Order: sequence, then C-alpha cells, then structure tokens
Amino acid sequence: MTIVRVDAIPVAYTEPNDCGSTRSLLLCRLETSDGVVGWGEAITQFPEASRSAAVLMEGIADTLIGRDPLDHLAILADLHKRSWWYTYGGGIGAFVVSALDIALWDLRGKVLGVPVSTLLGGALRRELPVIASTHAFNASLDFEVQRHGAYVKNDGYKGIKIGMGKRGEAHLGYEIARDVAFVADLREAIGPDAILIMDRGQSLVWSVADAIRRTRAFDEYQLAWMEEPLEPYDVEGFRRLRSQVTCLIGTGEREFTVRGYQRLLGEGISDVVGFDPARAGGITGGLEVIKLVEAANVWFNAHAWSSAITTAASIALSASTSRCLLFEMKPLANPMQNELVTSPFVQRDGFMEVPTGPGLGIEVIESVVEHYRLR
Repeated sequence: MTIVRVDAIPVAYTEPNDCGSTRSLLLCRLETSDGVVGWGEAITQFPEASRSAAVLMEGIADTLIGRDPLDHLAILADLHKRSWWYTYGGGIGAFVVSALDIALWDLRGKVLGVPVSTLLGGALRRELPVIASTHAFNASLDFEVQRHGAYVKNDGYKGIKIGMGKRGEAHLGYEIARDVAFVADLREAIGPDAILIMDRGQSLVWSVADAIRRTRAFDEYQLAWMEEPLEPYDVEGFRRLRSQVTCLIGTGEREFTVRGYQRLLGEGISDVVGFDPARAGGITGGLEVIKLVEAANVWFNAHAWSSAITTAASIALSASTSRCLLFEMKPLANPMQNELVTSPFVQRDGFMEVPTGPGLGIEVIESVVEHYRLR
C-alpha cells in the first residue's frame, strides 16, 4: 500500500462564535492505493494564507507519493529536509507540515484499524471536562452575561472562556472598570464552582501595568487563568505579572515550533501552555511539547477552535497526558464542526468522549468540503 494522492483544499466558512466573521482553513486529504483516506488541517485563518499553504503543499506532494503511509517518521524527516528554507521558525511552511502530519496519523490509524489515542500509547482517560470557548460581541454586556451563564447553567459546560478585544460591539478589554464589572457579573451568572478564563485578544495593546491591574481585579472572582495577557516577547513583563497574581498565566498561542516552546518553557513564564496541532507541528509536534510540559510540571491546553479534524487531534493529545486541565469547545454550531463530519463532537454533561474509531475517529463528508472550498 502506498500514498497515491495528496490534495490541498483551502476552505472558507462563516463563524458564529466570532461574530459571523469569515475564517479560512487548509484541509489536507491523503489517499492510498487501497482507497484509505486520511485527513489533516492547518488553521491558516486568512484566505491568502490558505492559498499560499495550498501551493506549498501541492509543491512538496511528491515527497509523499509512492510512500508507505506507515513510514510516518521517515516521511516527516524528508518533508523537513525539503521545506527547510521556509519552515524555520514557523509560518506558512509550518502550516503545511502540521496538516500533513495530522493526515499521516489519521491514515496510519485507519490502516492499522486503531484510534490515534492508541497509537499515542493509550488514552489516560475516556473523557475530558469541557468549557465553552467563545467571544463576547453583543453591545449589551447584560445579554452576554446571560448568554454565557446559560452555557454553564443550562447546557452543562464546566465553565467558560471569553476572548476580549474581538469583533462586534462588546468592546471588552478597553475600559478596566467596565471589564471588571462584566467579570463580576459573569462569576455570579455561572456560579462559584465553574471555571472562568479570560483571554486578551491580539488587537488589544496592554502595558504591563494594564495587564497587572486587570488580572489582579479579575483574580478577585476566582479566575482560573488569564490567557495571552502580553505579547509573547515581553518576558520581563510576564515575570512581573506572575509575581503579583494568584491565577495561572497562559501563553504559547503564537509559537510554531518545538524549539519555540523550548524557549518559552525555559523562560518559566507560562503556567498553561497553549498548543494548536494545526499550525505547530501536528500531532507529532504536540507529543514533543507535552514532554516539555510534563518535565516543567505546567499545564497543556490544546486548541480546537477550527474544524472537527483539529478537534479530534487535540482530544487525542489532551487525553494522552495528565497535565491537561480541560478541553475547549465552541458552543455555537458552526459548519466546520457540525457539518463537516458524520458524527460531530458534542459535550454531554460537561464532558467530551475520546474518539475510539480508527484514526482520528471521524468521517469527513467530502461534499461538505467541496461546498466550502475557497474558490
């Protein structure tokens, strides 16, 4: 059995969890001579990045054609040799290798008839606690408090994470008194035991003093962690912040390579390490980052804010380590989660089951892929 086809498929879709914005992804489809298909994904996010990554993937497809899909590490080594000029430090090349790696894991699991979690050494748990991860975008913060409170009280999520500085009319992250009042109301709405996480959006420019003031104020309402409160290069700022708050500090969202995560963990500025397999080395990269996280005795937090393909990869990684606190899911139905696969991921009573089907444990509907293909 050999790989006979590599398809790079840029897609675009409307994301209700991001104020109806259009988001882009690059999907990867591998097919063997026996007709087995493996799927991967890169969270390219913007159409120009998706198109660029697709061109790169098509250009290095010959590295995979004719290869045994079980020769995963050998193929990866050749991919890194081939793409050395445009993958160092991350970027478009990292998207491509990440998507191909995820697809190779899916393909290997399907060929062998076992789930990816088994290939990783076996899931340490059968289900993960789930929080609702979304943005506030309504002008009425009272409405947003009620909406997010309902995710916990009515839908069963274990907690919520809210991104600030996002699209829409909520305008969180700009006025500290307003932000703190929102967090106070939010804590009352979700109850004393629910997990609460706040995330600074990249569009917000906070000084170290701003980050300290907000985080200390939010801390009064049992904040689990503050995510990306400063730019990743501000190492000294992170140190000052961590010395003055009791909640955990999360960062790592903009690292693209294992080497970047080594540097981050070496600085000792992150309690919760954010990782997205769809841009930072795929599942193979995730395993290396988990080793670093476990050695540093901090926490691993896999992203799943794109399609069901990345969700499946992130669940498998999260279930493979005891250093995972929770799993994030978008609470509003969206095409890449709810239409793309035959059995969409759904939390029940605040938990998500680890897939047990072969490979990633999902069946992608190819007509849906074609419907959302970026033309």
